[in-house]
Amino acid sequence: MFNRRQFLQTTGLSSFALVFRNSYAYGTVTKNKPIVISTWAPNAKANAAAWEVLGNNGRAVDAVEKGVQVPEADPLDQSVGYGGLPDRDGKVTLDACIMDEMGNCGAVMFLEGIMHPIKVARLVMDKTPHVQLAGEGALQFALASGFKIENLLTPESEKTWKKWMKEAKYDPKQSIDILDQQSKKNLPGQINNHDTIGMIAMDSAGNISGACTTSGMAFKMRGRVGDSPIIGAGLFVDNEVGAATATGVGEEVIKICGSHTVVELMRQGMSPELACRKTVERIIKKHGTKAKDLQVGFIAVNKAGQFGGYALQKDFTYAVQTKAGSKVYNAKSIYM
Repeated sequence: MFNRRQFLQTTGLSSFALVFRNSYAYGTVTKNKPIVISTWAPNAKANAAAWEVLGNNGRAVDAVEKGVQVPEADPLDQSVGYGGLPDRDGKVTLDACIMDEMGNCGAVMFLEGIMHPIKVARLVMDKTPHVQLAGEGALQFALASGFKIENLLTPESEKTWKKWMKEAKYDPKQSIDILDQQSKKNLPGQINNHDTIGMIAMDSAGNISGACTTSGMAFKMRGRVGDSPIIGAGLFVDNEVGAATATGVGEEVIKICGSHTVVELMRQGMSPELACRKTVERIIKKHGTKAKDLQVGFIAVNKAGQFGGYALQKDFTYAVQTKAGSKVYNAKSIYM
């Protein structure tokens, strides 16, 4: 029988196969461009804002920066920016990062009082020699750049926090235990308790960029930072290959350098969906059956304009917009 090895040993055909494989892995044949993808169905409206840039032949990096500002300014979205649920001390702290097609990136973390942390992250990328600024330093930079301090704790989020406090009693250990119990009923990373928007886009020129912004896990310990502002964890872009972003329990994403892992698997030739699945499976390998109490989801796009997503638990959705219109997908998951 003429098997695969014999096929690859055939000089002319093996050369063709290698060229084809590299074209697939690095996406030299493009379709679906421009395209913008974001975590969670409600963020279709964020995609629409990004599309205003992409539809006018704008850069992907400008599109994602504009797009994620929609949930950042939405008081009804309790997982991002204004209206975000506070930490255990009642303070809304924000994290964000952005990465462009040239590998430039900027991030802020543990930032308070600034409505649009993604804009500050963009300035870190464009105006400083650094990648990340944190806490007071990030705030100082934002104020020096013309931003104004605003109260981001809405009455609704404050009410939710105070209700939680009645059980938590400001006891650090008890607070963690209670949050763990709540998480098993309403997993972080589910539609009613998602903790980020990740957005990735490819523009008309075929260049890819991404952004990620969050108010983090509700009632987190003071100073906690998840994966969202960490390049390689919550977001990664390689313009030769593609991009990925994550949502869910940030600690687990950080442990496996999640978004970077997805992109590297696409570099090896995997489709975006398969790369996301294989990355999710690494969490199961580390935790075994305990992974059933966690939620992590990834979305990805490759240079060819193919996209996909995968999650640990069901009900992880993502929104996609192309020239054909806007559509929401329910990602496949390990646990049903």
